[in-house]
Amino acid sequence: MAETHGLMERLEKAVTRLESLFSDSHRSGGMECDGINGVNGSIAPYVEAFDRLLNGSVAEFLRYSKILEGDVKTHNEVAMLLKPISEKIQEIQNFRERNRGSKMFNHLSAVSESIPALGWIAVSPKPGPYVKEMNDAATFYTNRVLKDYKNSDTRHVDWVKSYLNIWSELQAYIKEHHTTGLTWSKTGPVASSMSMRSVLTSGSGLSPPPPPPPPPGPPPIFDTEPAKDEGTASRSALFAQLNQGEAITKGLRHVSDDQKTHKNPNLRAQGPPVRSPTKSHTPSPTSPKNSPQQNHPPVLELEGKKWRVEYQEDKNDLVINNTELKQVAYIFKCNKSTLQIKGKINSITIDNCKKFGLVFDNVVGIVEVINSRDIQIQVMGKVPTISINKTEGCHIYLSEESLDCEIVSAKSSEMNILIPQDGDYKEFPVPEQFKTAWDGSKLVTEPAEIVG
Repeated sequence: MAETHGLMERLEKAVTRLESLFSDSHRSGGMECDGINGVNGSIAPYVEAFDRLLNGSVAEFLRYSKILEGDVKTHNEVAMLLKPISEKIQEIQNFRERNRGSKMFNHLSAVSESIPALGWIAVSPKPGPYVKEMNDAATFYTNRVLKDYKNSDTRHVDWVKSYLNIWSELQAYIKEHHTTGLTWSKTGPVASSMSMRSVLTSGSGLSPPPPPPPPPGPPPIFDTEPAKDEGTASRSALFAQLNQGEAITKGLRHVSDDQKTHKNPNLRAQGPPVRSPTKSHTPSPTSPKNSPQQNHPPVLELEGKKWRVEYQEDKNDLVINNTELKQVAYIFKCNKSTLQIKGKINSITIDNCKKFGLVFDNVVGIVEVINSRDIQIQVMGKVPTISINKTEGCHIYLSEESLDCEIVSAKSSEMNILIPQDGDYKEFPVPEQFKTAWDGSKLVTEPAEIVG
């Protein structure tokens, strides 16, 4: 953290220097380049609007991130230090993956899932909906933060509001100034690194960056018109031939049998067969070699109030004892394994698992299954809700006490609920196909019965 603190101080000095020189350039810019961003040296409206966004929502979010401390603060500092934008996004996402055991994992996930919205400058023609899509991805995790801290720590609630407000105001900014994509000033100078290099080299304590590459050569402006005329002439000739109608076949010549490859074996022996012009024979690029799968050490430990069960392979004797009501269990990337949880626990989450079995006594909150395949769950006691999202294959064995359990499913298939009857289990499939009809006042949706 000492190195990070030093970098932050250097950045603050550089920003202060940039702001002072930038303001000076605006005072004298109207005389030198006849308006840098607008007319007569005035700042363009979309630049002023973006400054308000940075000084408003973004500044508020950074303030709340510093208040929360911990991994959220470090996550925020990484985003400020790394450049360019793509590297920042990648580092933020890697930071989330390295800290899956963090008590602020939902905070990190909210930022990690939505931070690609910073790439809106390369999206056209509708960058606004792209930012909204990233905002919706963050909402999934911010709702969990609100659920955990709504009644216990309002600092986290303020953090969520400030973060989501960034994307809301960014959408409004894009809608007003860059609706169909990033727009550039038509009267200002060409963007280059020369002005930035002069600013940085004049700052105290900062080493000058390497010199920029030589400018590109002038575009071939004289070759564009002949090419355009040639293309126009070719299209005109093509349409002229098509407009001949039946007369177009008069130019075809008769091919005798001795010139046909399938009737003359000598022609086939002279060379390779002619490929059909209707099929593409472009050689496909060689598929990249699959990167070796990274092996993670298996984890089964209690970290604070969270039981972490991760990267278990072919383990059928996993057991969690001595559970408490405030504890939760998070099961991640476990394959061909079985886990038994004894006692009463708050909630259980199964994420990215395959061929995994879970047996538990009692859950007072919810059991979630996300992005998994071939999951089997057996309830020995009670559970109020089981949620299944983006999962293929999920069998749930309910007990007599848990028959009032609610099953919530979305984007999932092959789901079956097994109900105890007469000492055995009877299987009932969860509907996957629905029909919706308008009853005159509202839409009515009900499971569709398969006839046949």
